[in-house]
Amino acid sequence: MNIAETMVDTLRRAGVERVWGLPGDSLNAFTDALRRDGTLKWMHVRHEESAAFAAAGEAAITGRLAVVAGSCGPGSLHFINGLYDAQRSRVPVLAIASHIPSAEIGSGYFQETHPQEQFRECSIYSELVGSPEQMPWVLETAMRAAVEKQGVAVVVVPGDVFFEKAPERRAGAPIVATRTHVVPAADGLAAAAEVLNGAENVTILAGAGVAGAHADVLALAGRLQAPIVHAFRGKEWIEYDNPYDVGMTGLLGFSSGYRAMEHCDALLLLGTDFPYRQFYPSHAKVVQVDIRGEQLGRRTPIDVGLVGDAGDTARALLPLLREGRDDRHLRRSLEHYQHARKGLDELANDDGRPPLHPQFVARLIDEHAADDAVFTADVGTPVIWAARYLHMNGRRRLIGSFTHGSMANAMPQALGAQAVDRDRQVIALAGDGGIAMLLGDLLSIRQNDLPIKIVVFDNSALDFVEVEMKAAGIVNAGTDLKNPDFAEVARAIGIPGYRVTTGDELRDALAEALDAPGPALISAVVARQELAIPPTITVAQAKGFALFALRTLLSGRGDELIDLADTNVLRRLLHRG
Repeated sequence: MNIAETMVDTLRRAGVERVWGLPGDSLNAFTDALRRDGTLKWMHVRHEESAAFAAAGEAAITGRLAVVAGSCGPGSLHFINGLYDAQRSRVPVLAIASHIPSAEIGSGYFQETHPQEQFRECSIYSELVGSPEQMPWVLETAMRAAVEKQGVAVVVVPGDVFFEKAPERRAGAPIVATRTHVVPAADGLAAAAEVLNGAENVTILAGAGVAGAHADVLALAGRLQAPIVHAFRGKEWIEYDNPYDVGMTGLLGFSSGYRAMEHCDALLLLGTDFPYRQFYPSHAKVVQVDIRGEQLGRRTPIDVGLVGDAGDTARALLPLLREGRDDRHLRRSLEHYQHARKGLDELANDDGRPPLHPQFVARLIDEHAADDAVFTADVGTPVIWAARYLHMNGRRRLIGSFTHGSMANAMPQALGAQAVDRDRQVIALAGDGGIAMLLGDLLSIRQNDLPIKIVVFDNSALDFVEVEMKAAGIVNAGTDLKNPDFAEVARAIGIPGYRVTTGDELRDALAEALDAPGPALISAVVARQELAIPPTITVAQAKGFALFALRTLLSGRGDELIDLADTNVLRRLLHRG
């Protein structure tokens, strides 16, 4: 076999089923090897950034290695944003970046870049293959790094090396992730128990690291009588069937999560790298558990740091904790959560006049979606509505660019999620700015015959940016979007499209689109001036908003303030009445 054929064989034996990408001359030997092998499907997309996001979406759903491949220079260079997202989301992705001919490297040749250097920061392994003898070892090292460290590995191969004869070598076992238990040492567990046993009010903050540890975390919360706050990436793993749940904190969260942390005297961090320091309590003692020791204490000062799996550590810690704790802190936190939840739910109603309120759109999506639906959400206001109105149940999944924070992630991540299981419902909550950024890959939905459902929150603005401007006292500028009718765009591509402006239209469109066997796009015209209020408002934000109002009025745009009041203040007063 040649090098390209050996690579395809190694991927197939590792359980890889598809490769995302765009063909190109330097990649020809590899794509031809895929064609001749016939077992791995080539998933053709229109933009390499979408290919990388799709691979990340696939890896997030399966937990297994996903692969993306691109041609030299500007081809694979487009991967970089999607690979950053995969690396920061900690999902296993292998990127195969073909390179210019070996003899031309370093000469400023046509399309020459240095991909092994360009991808260094967004990967855990990035290496150039200089000879055929190098390839089996480099590829296997890259694959093993990706699956064991849960991140991105990059293999750069000059186009001519693909054609070279592969060295003879005994094939090893298929490269898949190993399983292990990681439990802190006894003295660390004892120190954590001492802090928690000595505290009157304990709160748990759970992140994505509690995946698979639902029962263990709940048992811990029961012993500690601790409310459980979750970071956004922990939502799908801990929110459901949880009598201790008090919601989220952070910029996307709401007041009850913030309060439960602010009123504790001991905070237990489980598998979370929640980045916003202003939301951590300043006075509480902190115990942090994380599988990655380098993350201990990097967001807030800690009193005890434990390296361990969240579930394994919870089980080991439980017998060391005292029983018979007072439940006042838990009861007060739950009462506050019920009040906050009621306030959010009251805003998710249809007031009978266009445009639609985005909270109502998210609520209806949640009600109509399947019990095992996969949701992807664009960065911006769609993630806020997803965080607040989508209900997880242990079978649903929620994927997004929650750490890297990239626009335009929802639709291409849905490509990857849907390719894994074409019978599973996949719904992308897309912003109008996000869908427009990678609009060409609507064509990839048809080309790959993927039955993705897309709901576009069309408010003709970069809405989250406008909220940030308001909080900073800046008059909105440069955020207008002159959108097409996205439903018509979808229909032109061959995807059923619906444009809705009323609640009845939305209900009908969702029922029809979600029941149909193929793809669909719903363009929901939503209010532009809907304010997404964070759980706590700083003095600077309050001053900034007042300054924004004054500057907007003085600039002759008072109609925006009227619309803002009509969309938010008046509606809240009506609901309270």
